[in-house]
Amino acid sequence: MNARLQLPSSEAVAGSAAELLTVLRAAPPLVQCITNSVVTGFTANVLLALGAAPAMVDITGEAGLFAGISSGLLVNLGTPTPEQRAASLEAVGGANAAGTPWVLDPVAVGALPVRTGLARDLLALSPTVIRGNASEILALAGRTAGGRGVDALDGTEAAADAARELAERTGGAVAVSGPVDLIVDAGTAIRTANGDALLTRVTGGGCALGAVMAAFLGAARQTGDSPVVAAAAATLVYTIAAEDAAQGAAGPGSFAVRLLDALSAIEPAGVAARARVEVAAAVTA
Repeated sequence: MNARLQLPSSEAVAGSAAELLTVLRAAPPLVQCITNSVVTGFTANVLLALGAAPAMVDITGEAGLFAGISSGLLVNLGTPTPEQRAASLEAVGGANAAGTPWVLDPVAVGALPVRTGLARDLLALSPTVIRGNASEILALAGRTAGGRGVDALDGTEAAADAARELAERTGGAVAVSGPVDLIVDAGTAIRTANGDALLTRVTGGGCALGAVMAAFLGAARQTGDSPVVAAAAATLVYTIAAEDAAQGAAGPGSFAVRLLDALSAIEPAGVAARARVEVAAAVTA
């Protein structure tokens, strides 16, 4: 990791978010998404609106090959069919062999045995970033049985130690989504406070953020930003756009459409100016 990113300032994280958005739009990253059937179209549209190029390559025989040429990979366990389970492992193998950064979204792990077993197999392959809600992160770390399906039953800060533990185990970063998002690696804890509650009322709001993180990891290969900064930058851009989308939205339906427009319209300078971010050293409680 670049020494200057061991403990970046809040201003540096906001500046990196603006820079990474600029780089992403100048050279659109190709983002492979192995994601759940409920959110495929919304996730692809979010990436397109932002300026990235989505590719939903999720079948065996192709997934590993494609991961080798992608800029970033998302593995989301929302609907883990047998084909997707095999494709996920194949894709991660291809990504690791090629040095492609990848995001693990362990949707609803804990009480459900198939996805929980797969998540732990994937965890052993060292994801670049893990993104989930607090209950998912706690369950993945083996500390609880998980939440109520995709819904978190725990607050973000309750998962802080588990997130840091997972980051140390993988050598990457862990992003815990909530009213205040927490993004950590072994030494850094970044908290971001942008966003709007309407994100929780749109199917795929969190899943699409995992894809955005994969896109920002692809851009970070050009800038040298660390995974924890790239994940925080993705969170800031996405949640600031959500604030814009909520202005004038009549409810979840119009918010979802407005979010695509807001992601397309968001400017790097606005991200840097509006970012609500705090940085601290990650410590054991």
